[in-house]
Amino acid sequence: MLRKFAGRHVILLQGPAGPFFRRIAAALDEVRATHTKVNFNGGDAAFFSGPHAVSYRGTLEDWPTFFRNLARRVDATDVFVFGDMRPLHARAIAVARELGIRIYVFEEGYLRPDYVTFEADGVNGNSRLPRDPGFYRSLNVPEVPTPEPVGNTFWASAWWSILYALATAFGWPAFPKYQHHRPLNVGYQIYAQCRGAVRWLVFRIRERNVLEQLVEHRSGQFYFVPLQVYCDFQLRHSDYADVRDFIREVVDSFARHAPASTSLVIKHHPMDRSFRDYSRFLRELSTAHGLGERLVYVHDLHLPTLLRHAKGTIVINSTVGISSLQHGTPVKVMGWAIYDMLGLTHQGTLESFWTHAEPVDHGLFKNFRGWIAHHTQLNGSVWKALPGTAGGLRGSASTGESGEFRLRGEGDRLGDPSPDLGR
Repeated sequence: MLRKFAGRHVILLQGPAGPFFRRIAAALDEVRATHTKVNFNGGDAAFFSGPHAVSYRGTLEDWPTFFRNLARRVDATDVFVFGDMRPLHARAIAVARELGIRIYVFEEGYLRPDYVTFEADGVNGNSRLPRDPGFYRSLNVPEVPTPEPVGNTFWASAWWSILYALATAFGWPAFPKYQHHRPLNVGYQIYAQCRGAVRWLVFRIRERNVLEQLVEHRSGQFYFVPLQVYCDFQLRHSDYADVRDFIREVVDSFARHAPASTSLVIKHHPMDRSFRDYSRFLRELSTAHGLGERLVYVHDLHLPTLLRHAKGTIVINSTVGISSLQHGTPVKVMGWAIYDMLGLTHQGTLESFWTHAEPVDHGLFKNFRGWIAHHTQLNGSVWKALPGTAGGLRGSASTGESGEFRLRGEGDRLGDPSPDLGR
C-alpha cells in the first residue's frame, strides 16, 4: 500500500494506542519512502523506537517551532496523524500548511465496521469532501467490494490502551512536560477497562430480550439515538460541550413533539462503556418528561437490526448516520457531518423530524458511499491487522492506479484527493 509515497519523506506524529503506526512505517519502507516518527511520551516510545524515532520533550507552546525545524531538517513532504483535532496535531497541521507539506489523517472508518479512514487535509468536520449533492449525482461510481471482516476489536483496543497508559506512566521522567489530550491515569485506565468488561456482561444479561421486543412490538415506531464517546474530538464539530447536552435536547424535543405512539431508543457507545453510564441521568429525564417505557436505554444490541427497524436516527455527527442512510432510515444531524446534505439527511428542524422526516435518496447515497469508499476508506482496523496485508490494511479492490472515475456524460476525469492505497 501507500505506493504514491515512494521517494517521499513522511513525518508520523501520534497514532492510536498500539502498533498501528509501526505497521504503517513498515508499509512505507516497502515502497521506499523514508519516514520520521515523533514520540511525545513513554507510550509512543514503547510502540515505536529505533533510528527513525525522535522524541519531543518540550511544551505544547514550543511544539510548533520544533516541528517546523524538524520538517525542514528532514525535507518532509508529508505528515501522517491519527485524528486531526488533537492539540499537538492541530498545531503541526497549521505549520505543515505554511510549509507546503501535505497532510494525511487516519481515523476510524466513515464506513463501519471493517474500515479505516485515510484522507487528505482533514476528516469529519475538517474534511474537504464535496458537500454538494449535485456533485455526487453526476458520478458513475463502481460497486464497492465487500470488505474482509476484522472481527471484534474491543479487547484489542482495551489491551493496547492499558499498555499505552502503563508505558506513559513509567516513561514520565523522560517526558515530564507531556500533557495527554484525554485522561490517561494508569490506575484509572485499568480500573475503567475492568469495569467495562463487567458492564459488558451485566448489560448482555439484562438486555437479552430487548432487541426481540423492539423488533416485534415497536418496529417502525421508535427513533434511534446512537451516542458518541464522551471525549470524542468530533463533538467540537457541533454546538455541544458534552454528550449529555445532546441527550437532554433530544429527549426534551421528543417528549414535546414526537407522536405519542413512538419510543426513543438511546444506545451507549461500546467504546464508552468503561467510562460513562447514563442510566441515572436518563431515568431522571424520563421521569421529568413522563416518558415511562417510551424511553429505552440500551448498550450492545445489534446495530444494523436497530437501524433497519427504526423510524429515524438522530446523531451529532456520528458515522452511524451513514449506516442509517445505508438502511434507508431517515437521519437528522445535530452537528456538522460530511453526509449532512439535501437528499441524504433531514434539513429541517429536530421538531419537524419527528413527524415529517425527509426520505433518503437511495441513488444519491449509493454514489456518495461509493465516492468516500474509493477515495478515503481502507479495509481494516487501527486495532487489529488484517493478515497478509501491507500495514495491516487493504485498499479497495476497485481502486486502480489512479483511483479515479468519471462524471456522467463527461470525458474529463476527477482527480483523486487522497493517495492511491493499493491492495
